[in-house]
Amino acid sequence: MTRSSRGILIALAIIAALAAAAMWLTRPQPLPVIAKAVDRGRVEASVSNTRAGEVEACQRTRLSTILGGRIEYLGVKEGDRVEAGQVLMRLWHQDIQARAEVAAAQLATARSRANEACAVAANAEREAERQEALAARGFVSPSRAEGARSEAEARRAGCSSARADIATAQRQLDAAGTDLGRIVIAAPFAGTVARITGELGEYSTPSPPGVPTPPAIELLDDSCLYVKAPMDEVDAPRIQPGQAARVSVDALPGRQFEATVRRVAPYVSAQERQARTVDIDVDFASQDEARGLLVGYSADVEIILATREDVLRVPTAALRPGNTVLVVGADGILEERSLQTGVANWEYTEVTGGLAAGERIVTSLEREGVRPGVRVTVEGADGG
Repeated sequence: MTRSSRGILIALAIIAALAAAAMWLTRPQPLPVIAKAVDRGRVEASVSNTRAGEVEACQRTRLSTILGGRIEYLGVKEGDRVEAGQVLMRLWHQDIQARAEVAAAQLATARSRANEACAVAANAEREAERQEALAARGFVSPSRAEGARSEAEARRAGCSSARADIATAQRQLDAAGTDLGRIVIAAPFAGTVARITGELGEYSTPSPPGVPTPPAIELLDDSCLYVKAPMDEVDAPRIQPGQAARVSVDALPGRQFEATVRRVAPYVSAQERQARTVDIDVDFASQDEARGLLVGYSADVEIILATREDVLRVPTAALRPGNTVLVVGADGILEERSLQTGVANWEYTEVTGGLAAGERIVTSLEREGVRPGVRVTVEGADGG
């Protein structure tokens, strides 16, 4: 081999080495991804409210007097605990009280007159019987006996009339008592005074029909609480009373309360610029645990539709359109795999076919370039 031939071969070898080095340096780098091994565990199918629900008191009432008037007595303040039947507010009532006293006096007079009239009637009846006995023996004339009988019947009618006057006077007294009840607010149940509208000496106005006005006193029983929440109309057919639920309260992050669905509204609520929803009522499993929650707290409700224990599962966020996932192969190449799935929620989806325990699936689907056939390197794990 001549010197020139050796030079050409050396040059070609250098060029080949440089090309190989260039190809090595410019080769596609493995794409870093986050993957999670397929494991076993619990999967729950659930639905949640579309807008924030609210903690409600089992008993809550807005009280007003039936009649209007000046507040004469205000026996409570906001936050006070009261007992059932306790008088909370009373309006000025001297005029009604005076009418009640007049009615009571009239009733007493009517009873006295009735006693007198009925006593005279009883005596007239005895006299009539005596005269009739004497007339039968011929000692007095029949006309005298008839006169005594007529007198007895008249006295008996007077007794009946007097007794009717008693009933009339009693009804007048009852009517005055009813009027007194219209200016008094008494607690219908034991609870806490939430709000008072009005001060001592101010005029309290009842709500006319169809005209909403603030109640004089708002009373609630915070010893029994529940949650009212709006559910999307699409989810409503799957919700039934008795289903288990979980309640979370914005004011207590990280804490959940076990609950049970008590009621599903029989109609759809349609509010302007909002989704059509169905209200549900959810009872706390333990009122002792719920004690201390404030009425009006915003709350979220998760209804448990179905539960699967110890099943294969994948993060729901790892699912691609068509129920597919990207599996990290032994050679680091991503493989698209179709799955058969079961129950699911926002966190996990049950896998009934297409994957085996331990296989790693990509959870960082949002990263650019993640697709089937790409070589990857796993830089971390998402929860496992």
